[in-house]
Amino acid sequence: MSETQSTKTTFNPKVLTFTAACLALGFALSFVKLFHFPWGGSITLCSMLPIALIGYFFGPYVGFVGAFVYGILQFFQGGAYFLSPLQVCLDYFVAFAALGVSGFFKNKKNGLLIGYIIGILIRGALHALGGYLYWMEYMPEEFPKSLAAVYPIVYNYAYIIGEGIITVIVISLPPVKNAINRIKTMATQQ
Repeated sequence: MSETQSTKTTFNPKVLTFTAACLALGFALSFVKLFHFPWGGSITLCSMLPIALIGYFFGPYVGFVGAFVYGILQFFQGGAYFLSPLQVCLDYFVAFAALGVSGFFKNKKNGLLIGYIIGILIRGALHALGGYLYWMEYMPEEFPKSLAAVYPIVYNYAYIIGEGIITVIVISLPPVKNAINRIKTMATQQ
């Protein structure tokens, strides 16, 4: 099969429709803030889950493309910061694309759970790297001085792990797990 045929097969109308629905749901949920940290960052209502579902449903290629598009949407959502082109790429496009790693676990037992956790941990690491490269001088005054050396790690993982814990609890609930499996079957049936 040629690369063009493979791309057409990968991005058929059904895949595009489910991917668009996941992007829309993730984007909408990113506005639902459950907790806002005093130094910045918010825990949202499972907004990374629909993006991880893209990879879990359709594999890593579609997962990374979908998550990359989500990063673009996050950049244009409002409140985006632009310090340099490399910072924007790292903080938005590359970091959010990490959620597509869930695609590597699409056929594994507990694949969504494993892929989601690995994806958010990689996303956090990329944001922390961006924090060390670009954001250290912008550390808020109210941030504990004793934690200054680990500011980017604490700042980024505080909201990522917070949302991650909520999401892991939600996707571990039997009715949610069953619903996700039914949706995956619908999305991937030929």
